[in-house]
Amino acid sequence: MRIREWDPRSASANEIHSLVETVNAVLAADLPGDPPWRDVQVKDYLAETMPGERRISWIAEDDRVPEGEGEILAHVSILLLGDIGVLEVMVRPDLRRRGLGRELIAVAARRAYLEGFSSIGVEAIGGTPAIAFYESLGFEREYVETRSVLNLETVDWPALTAMANGLGSGYRIEYHPGGPSDVLMEAYARAKAEAQHDEDDLDLTPRSSDPQRLRDSLETLHRRGLKPYIVLAIHEATGAVAGLTEVVVPAQHPERADQYDTIVVREHRGYGIDRAIKARMLFELRGAEPGLGQVQTWNAQHNESMLKVNAELGYESDRDWFEYIADVTQLVQRLESS
Repeated sequence: MRIREWDPRSASANEIHSLVETVNAVLAADLPGDPPWRDVQVKDYLAETMPGERRISWIAEDDRVPEGEGEILAHVSILLLGDIGVLEVMVRPDLRRRGLGRELIAVAARRAYLEGFSSIGVEAIGGTPAIAFYESLGFEREYVETRSVLNLETVDWPALTAMANGLGSGYRIEYHPGGPSDVLMEAYARAKAEAQHDEDDLDLTPRSSDPQRLRDSLETLHRRGLKPYIVLAIHEATGAVAGLTEVVVPAQHPERADQYDTIVVREHRGYGIDRAIKARMLFELRGAEPGLGQVQTWNAQHNESMLKVNAELGYESDRDWFEYIADVTQLVQRLESS
């Protein structure tokens, strides 16, 4: 088996297609209910990053075949952002338990160490071999959230209409496909900043709460093939963004959308904003994305209010998602000594 650094920007069409096959093999084993990936804007998805961030990737392939001509059997990437490196590891199910995952993490951890990073984070899906694997390497569990999935075919649309119209007086709802206008960006950023004080996760996918950073984030989503839809609750007396909800439809699996932030600014809570904006979003998605079948969202287990709102909308809890962290120096030492 050969492991080599790999740049998706210069990858061949055959390599990208092979990587998608590996992604789908992993999904079939670990998340059999999830839609398979399509070979659409995959190179963009892998290559594009936010300003100031870098993603470095490696692949494993059969060393009996010339580079670039065989199948991609495993893949690891590390996204270097802030003071943490974020790992993503995929190994074909039929090649697991042979030490390949350890080799891939060792390569990525060594690079993070040489780049001066002190911590590595990774997400692991509950009920999969990843949990025992990362814990065996010394990763420590830091945060747990629950994924819930909404099937649009089972939505009670009349009930959803009542929720969408259940907004307190003094507020209005606005729909912004692609992202809010530049006029609203400052107010949008202030509302986004609210969430940074309410969550205690590892920020493996950190939020942007600076206006320019938000612009960069939206542009990066578009370049990666992720189409954002945003619904805002506006406080009419002040023009402030009182609440927001964001959904992204990926070109790689357009049948299932990803719910990003849903935020209600503290001083505007208690006016039905959370239900109203999420219900309105579902109506907009039904019209804008006729091929969409599901929406998935992740919530901290202690966030009882949002879990209740999601249940009222029809979301059903699916899997727990775990965030792990490891000290880079200790991880490198552990992997190199074993």
